[in-house]
Amino acid sequence: MHAKTKLWVGIGAFLVASTAGDQVLTNPASLLTSPFPMALAAGGEGGGEGGGRPATYKLGSTDANAFNFKASAQVNGYIAHVFHSYTSAHQAAQRLQGSIGRFLKSPTATTLADARSAWVSARVPYLKTEAFRFYDGPIDLKSPQGEEEGPEIHINAWPLNEAFIDSVKGNPKAGLINDRTVPITRAAILERDQVSDEADVTTGWHAIEFLLWGQDLSATGPGDRKASDYTPGKGNNDRRRMYLKTVTDMLVEDIGGLAKAWDPAGKDNYASFFRGLEEREALGRMFAGIASLSGFELMSERLAVALDSGDQEDEHSCFSDTTWQDFLFNIRGIREVYSGGAATPAGASLQALVGQRAPEINAQVLAALATVEAAAEALPRPFDRDVLGAPAGSEGRKAAEKLIKDLTQLAMKLQDAGAALGVLVTVPAVGE
Repeated sequence: MHAKTKLWVGIGAFLVASTAGDQVLTNPASLLTSPFPMALAAGGEGGGEGGGRPATYKLGSTDANAFNFKASAQVNGYIAHVFHSYTSAHQAAQRLQGSIGRFLKSPTATTLADARSAWVSARVPYLKTEAFRFYDGPIDLKSPQGEEEGPEIHINAWPLNEAFIDSVKGNPKAGLINDRTVPITRAAILERDQVSDEADVTTGWHAIEFLLWGQDLSATGPGDRKASDYTPGKGNNDRRRMYLKTVTDMLVEDIGGLAKAWDPAGKDNYASFFRGLEEREALGRMFAGIASLSGFELMSERLAVALDSGDQEDEHSCFSDTTWQDFLFNIRGIREVYSGGAATPAGASLQALVGQRAPEINAQVLAALATVEAAAEALPRPFDRDVLGAPAGSEGRKAAEKLIKDLTQLAMKLQDAGAALGVLVTVPAVGE
């Protein structure tokens, strides 16, 4: 089953719009082989679009007044929101860093539980920032004109091959931690990150997650690594201790660098570059981030792939069993970009602008946002047992299939909203 889309060439203005039919994609297997209707560029977890950004986000028109409006408030409001969001994520990562430091100083069941709790809490503000990806911003590329990948590949790459980092069931000598020929240094860890296989992830949120929880071998809960794995002086524990400290420090620095890149007071950073863009070019990037997160990253990479394979390795936060949180706060990040976050001045949101120019489309976007957020909240917990491990037709799989449908619908409505502003909204291609 396919979502029906239309390419409309209107008299007087060139508009790209989409209309969902009565049937939408809910079959994960067919989803993975069917290009998403509005896909124009490829991209995915572990990196940016890799140069897939369109030459321009501006839609042309034969009517000189078709898109005669000001969006400087939205552009500046977005910069303020992104800076606030990355600053919040950086502060949360610093709190995680402190908790891990206390755990390493005194590795007990209590301090390990505190470090795990800090990891789960720190994920919340970061997850919201994933709405700022997919348009060659500083998370994707180090510079707007360059090709060098940004820090995303070191922050949130997955899936993760646990055996590349540390011991796993059946192989107690696996991983860099147990290979004493490899120094546990920042350089050595980065040199080996995703070199031969993209699953050979050595850094970021999910490496820290694995080091705190260990493999998830339970049918009813998360991983259960023992605090004694970090007792100093035993076996390779000192190497494990250094590894955890090193990758945590790197995570904090990487997120802090993103906050600095978006500082509105900066004179030679990405915020100043973004402010200098033609307004519809800036709007196009704003829409690309939220539409791609909805219609590609969440819908396909994180949900349909896992649902189709049924493999826990394709679950986003499999060690801690917090995958439901990933979906929910990614979606709330989308909503904050569209409707405004804590740092967005009144009237400076995309919602305010679309509401002025296309109130009916704005209402449809808001309804789609409400639907998709409710669908994410309804996901069973834990995700691996009640969704991936559930039989076809079960309530868990039905909930996941509904979320696939709702994420697709939301991306289409965001495309409609962009078209109303004369903006091309792109989403990476499913299956590429």
